[in-house]
Amino acid sequence: MPKRENYISWDEYFMGVSLLSSMRSKDPSTQVGACIVSDDNKIMSVGYNGFPRGCSDDEFPWERSGEHTNDTKYPFVCHAELNAILNAGGHNLSGSRIFVALFPCNECAKSIIQSGIKEVVYISDKYADSEGTRASKRMLNAAGVKLTKFKSDNKELKISFNEEDI
Repeated sequence: MPKRENYISWDEYFMGVSLLSSMRSKDPSTQVGACIVSDDNKIMSVGYNGFPRGCSDDEFPWERSGEHTNDTKYPFVCHAELNAILNAGGHNLSGSRIFVALFPCNECAKSIIQSGIKEVVYISDKYADSEGTRASKRMLNAAGVKLTKFKSDNKELKISFNEEDI
């Protein structure tokens, strides 16, 4: 019997892990996941956007706008990229790739560069015209980090927990 031919690519697999991780986020407006992968295709770490450990999801704000900055989620939420870097537990991330649905902000770009990640693979760059994203691209390009727009012939992957599908 010949091997199955309709399997997913490495990039589809890692982006799928990133998207699955994003489903852990409790953010009502934006869910982002990240998956960091070594150059020999081993998953080094994953993360998603949320509040730091010990900061209750019920006591900190999820709002996108408010009278004061501290009435919004922005000063409190850790982005998926930073969480994935921190979740790596001190492992050397030099030369690795990070898979994210949303292009990294300027703060995450700093952490990506400092951790030695050499490639960012992303699906959406919907904030491309923002000051933060322009700063992010400037730093990533200056540091020699490769920026790759994710491409796939698959528009979606199905995951089923139904016993009959296994």
